[in-house]
Amino acid sequence: MVDAGRSLPGRGAWLHASTRCLEAAERRRAVPRALRVAGPLDLAAVRTVIEAQAEEHG
Repeated sequence: MVDAGRSLPGRGAWLHASTRCLEAAERRRAVPRALRVAGPLDLAAVRTVIEAQAEEHG
């Protein structure tokens, strides 16, 4: 889940708003490690938000 307002409770993981950064995090399996969860995560919603922001800004 993307917390654009940066106000949701719980553990979070910071990520630059670029698809290149997201792809690197996916390759390194950094997001599950940062969130301390076992197994892969579905980052489709994160990708959608990042791609939408890229379209707005460029």
